[in-house]
Amino acid sequence: MKSTFVKYIFLTVSVISLISSCSVFGGKQNDTVDEVLQQGQIDPNLVPKAVSYVPVFPFFKGFQNPVDVYVGFDEMIYVVDDKGLNILDQKGTLAYTIAIPGAKEVTQDRRLHTYVIGKVFDAKLNATVTCVYHLEGTGQGNYKFIDTLAHPFCDASRQSTQFRGAADEEVEFTGIACLSDNTLYISRKGPRNQGNSFVRPDNAVLLFDQDGVNTGYAAGLNATESGLKTAIDISGIATFSAPPQRLQGMSTSKNFLITSSNQTNNLEYKSLLITVFDDPDLGPQYTETSSLLNFDISKANSFMYEPFRFKKPEDCFIAPDATGYYFVVDSETDSVYVFTNQGFEGVNPPANSTIKKQVNVSFGGRAADGKPLDGPFNFNDPMGICYNRKTIYVADKGNNRICRYKLNTDLE
Repeated sequence: MKSTFVKYIFLTVSVISLISSCSVFGGKQNDTVDEVLQQGQIDPNLVPKAVSYVPVFPFFKGFQNPVDVYVGFDEMIYVVDDKGLNILDQKGTLAYTIAIPGAKEVTQDRRLHTYVIGKVFDAKLNATVTCVYHLEGTGQGNYKFIDTLAHPFCDASRQSTQFRGAADEEVEFTGIACLSDNTLYISRKGPRNQGNSFVRPDNAVLLFDQDGVNTGYAAGLNATESGLKTAIDISGIATFSAPPQRLQGMSTSKNFLITSSNQTNNLEYKSLLITVFDDPDLGPQYTETSSLLNFDISKANSFMYEPFRFKKPEDCFIAPDATGYYFVVDSETDSVYVFTNQGFEGVNPPANSTIKKQVNVSFGGRAADGKPLDGPFNFNDPMGICYNRKTIYVADKGNNRICRYKLNTDLE
């Protein structure tokens, strides 16, 4: 069944600036860009001797409370802040900004279609609800809106129900990610989570095809209880399909990583990998990944599935390259955490190293008095994270910047 779309986006969304679009979109490959991507502008005084991430300068500044960052399949950098969706080239030069109400998350599929979580006023409901804006052409400067997936009626289980007023206005889409076939995962949270209703719980992950049709949801996740499949207050979601674009080697896995920023339910696990397999009779099944409970201290000193490992994780990302690292950003500890795909904290030691365990390269933290910092290795309320071509990008909300980091073992 087709989703119900809001068709009046153009009344609420507009371009607020366009800067040198010809020079920005005319060619992204040049010597300066290559230098930033291949070498980075690294201060040698900030390169420690041990294996660790080091800052790549310049950091991108001039944002207003940035909450997400994504490097697209079109090689453009997308930053979401209070102004909306900012589109930058690889040097960090702002091309233009699209004013999107309540913008909070961004992703892009392999067709170069861009999706942004935001808010929209529905005149029929006389209410402002959470939604996903669907655009194309954002990387070329001639973007257009395709449609909008608006709560609650984009959810197939709600299409024969009534609007719930304040309860539906409280629902939020919180994360968004794509599979290699352009299937869209959208995480959401909200107050209604009864288990005896044909209507799906608000705490859920919805599935949409590339045409915006709601094809299902991640049944089996627990909307109300802690555990290895909890869907309480999902704050971020990531899949194994991510840029750069390639003809071969793109993961077709349906598995996904989620984080929960819940502060009231005392959740043991706030970063979880959900394993998906197709049952010939029952269809897609969403299960826990209990293998990440293997705390092998001969291989690592800390682990992603340690109970109460995180305080308030806001976002996550999966490296699509051979490393397969999982990245989690925590706004309460002001830190970035890095894990292997086995859940071991750290990265692989350098070739020919005598080190036998994973090398812990997680970083961030606050000053001794508990106050956030703005140094190159510090964050203040970080909200978003992504990874592209061996570089981590962090949306450092409190410092109004996008920070970049690279492993010092990846520097030439």
